[in-house]
Amino acid sequence: MTTLLTILTPGFADWETALLNAGAREYYRLDTRFATPGGEPVTSAGGLSVAPQLAVEEIDPSDYDALLVNGGSIWQQPDAPDLTELLQSAHAAGTVIGGICDGVIPMARAGLLDDRRHTANGPESLPDTGYSGGALFVGSPRAVLDRGIITAPGTAPVSFMGAVLEALGLRTGDLDFYLGLYAAEHQAGSSSAASS
Repeated sequence: MTTLLTILTPGFADWETALLNAGAREYYRLDTRFATPGGEPVTSAGGLSVAPQLAVEEIDPSDYDALLVNGGSIWQQPDAPDLTELLQSAHAAGTVIGGICDGVIPMARAGLLDDRRHTANGPESLPDTGYSGGALFVGSPRAVLDRGIITAPGTAPVSFMGAVLEALGLRTGDLDFYLGLYAAEHQAGSSSAASS
């Protein structure tokens, strides 16, 4: 069975991988799992408490088809978890790797963005990581998929979901319909707010 593992940290941004995990689990019947530093329960920015299945330190990348890094302000802190070895091992194993919002920062630190197109919240969010892929940065409001690596700004949970599922070989008309359904409010011509 295809398995997705999402890394969550204290204060993680609830909305960034919620749609992906819900669609993967309920519609596609994929196995969705969660890991946190030390395997400790975490509370999101919105107050959602999550008890993970395992600790980040216990992850064996070969056990998962996709490894996803959820965003959160912790990734900007000097004491952020170091995922470099884990992400490099996952990349070497051919695991699909995705990061959204500040979850892109540990991917840059691990060198995964040095040689492929990528995006983030903005180019200014990555220089302190030491990465050398600035010339391949794409200023995009949507997720960018390049050879199994997915990056997205925090405002793009719908296209992030689509890119992850596409990278897993699940791009079908059903997925296109699902993406259109959840992105409908952002289509040209839709009103900005419903009136009563």
